[in-house]
Amino acid sequence: MKRCPECGRDYNDDSLSFCLDDGSELLFGPAVSERPASVGGQFGDEPATAILHETESPKEAVTRIQLHTTEQTAVLPSGIEEAPKRSFDKRLLAAPFLLAIIVVGGFFAFRYITPVKQLESIAVMPFVNDSGNAEMEYLSDGMTETLINSLSKLANLSVKARNAVFPYKGKEVSARQIGEELGVQAVLLGRLAERGGNIKLNLELVDAKTLDVIWSEQYDRKQADLVNLQQEIARDVSSRLRPKLTGSDEQKLAKSYTTDSEAYRLYLQGRFYWYKQAGQEFEKCADYFRRAIEKDPNFALGYVGLADYYSVRKRDKARENVNRALALDPDLAEANGTLGYQYMLEYDWANAERYMKRALELDDKILELHRWNGQRLMMLGRWDEAFAAYDRALEIDRNSSATRLSYAACLIVSGKLNDGIRYMEESVKADPSHIWGHSFLGHAYSLRNDWANSVEQRAIAAELSGRSEEARLMRESFAKGGRDGFLRELVSRMEARIPAGGSAQSQRASMYLFLGDKEKALQTLERAAERNGDFWLFMIKYESVYDPLRGDPRFQAIVKIFDAPK
Repeated sequence: MKRCPECGRDYNDDSLSFCLDDGSELLFGPAVSERPASVGGQFGDEPATAILHETESPKEAVTRIQLHTTEQTAVLPSGIEEAPKRSFDKRLLAAPFLLAIIVVGGFFAFRYITPVKQLESIAVMPFVNDSGNAEMEYLSDGMTETLINSLSKLANLSVKARNAVFPYKGKEVSARQIGEELGVQAVLLGRLAERGGNIKLNLELVDAKTLDVIWSEQYDRKQADLVNLQQEIARDVSSRLRPKLTGSDEQKLAKSYTTDSEAYRLYLQGRFYWYKQAGQEFEKCADYFRRAIEKDPNFALGYVGLADYYSVRKRDKARENVNRALALDPDLAEANGTLGYQYMLEYDWANAERYMKRALELDDKILELHRWNGQRLMMLGRWDEAFAAYDRALEIDRNSSATRLSYAACLIVSGKLNDGIRYMEESVKADPSHIWGHSFLGHAYSLRNDWANSVEQRAIAAELSGRSEEARLMRESFAKGGRDGFLRELVSRMEARIPAGGSAQSQRASMYLFLGDKEKALQTLERAAERNGDFWLFMIKYESVYDPLRGDPRFQAIVKIFDAPK
């Protein structure tokens, strides 16, 4: 037993030489003036507590170690001298300092070495084009999309799809707002400039909740190094999201579809125009895809791009290009999915299922693959499976207008017309520029005999397509001649603009039926089935407008196309 002569604190540890409170040298036994404790005596004071460390940081909890002492100390018998003082051991002076080093070291180790919680979700925002040249938008957009595709291949990482992030392009929105709206933990921001053949790119990975910069980097490369730059960016960002990549992840990130930077640049330009989806701008994409292939004849993605362009235009060309892509890379998910889609449009259900399933096995994070698979299942009347596929697509991008349109169509053909219309109304409200959304909503209104709204939605679609005169005539013909006046005007316009066997034959047939012309409706449907160029032809199996034809063997033969394979 030792006691401090200054503060009177007792210590049971005889190895201590100095008081931890005031530094006084400790003595054996109690002070002479201290009264001895009676045997079994009880005292109300709490055991003394010595504070060994208290960090200066207000955020850190105070660390305390309790040294229990007692007032019951032994009294030396009369005549026995106090034991002589022990010699002073200078090494003990270092003890407090060693303790401080350990505590401070532990604090910094906790703060700087403890691994940060692994990020599980990210939104790669459209890179800002700082070049001062609008023609370089294809590069900033294309590099963004390529990075999204690369990161989406990492296991257990949710990466928001292109369609989810590009609506933010050109808007001043904080990373916190993006995080809340898209439900992600981190946001990657980038600014790109191309000058004198050099590409300068600044990247920042930001915590969407705290707005702290997790990581940032600057890149300055020649355009000739574009392919290598894209791979370097993917590796750098991935290493911040996943410090330890699996061998499979590393292989996916290292995969390059071309080593020719010029071919890659041309491909990015092609995709830039492909996303226009309509009009003269869209038509430019095919030329860029062709030029990319000319630069690198082994560039599989270039052939996929051409196949996507020809998909509903020249089916033989689409098949030719997608087969070439698969010959170069049999494990290319995009090519397998595109081929499955082609088989679906040809009503080859077995091969459609085969290639779509293979595509999803290779990469289940591509939105279009889930939507196409949902459409295949919808055509066959497998509603529950179709809705599940659409739900998965909407998990990847809840704002995908194309997916929402397909979801609404599934509601309608499964017997929920009003639900489908409400869903489609919400969709076009969220994306007023979606041409096909307005057009399909116009068709849905006609199924409910709501012709005023049907005409208006079709007119809006025409205006968005650059056909303002046609939109004016639609409204005018309805005002003058009601439903039939509008339908005659629309049919004559469609016959002049859309060739027989085009992609809207089933809609044209429905108009003939509304006008009471069964024979013309049947002829139109037969041409559509023969040329298998109309995606919406399957709806004739379910929509009530075709009820007048259901007893006709010719109609029954067409409907049989959409029977599920046994």
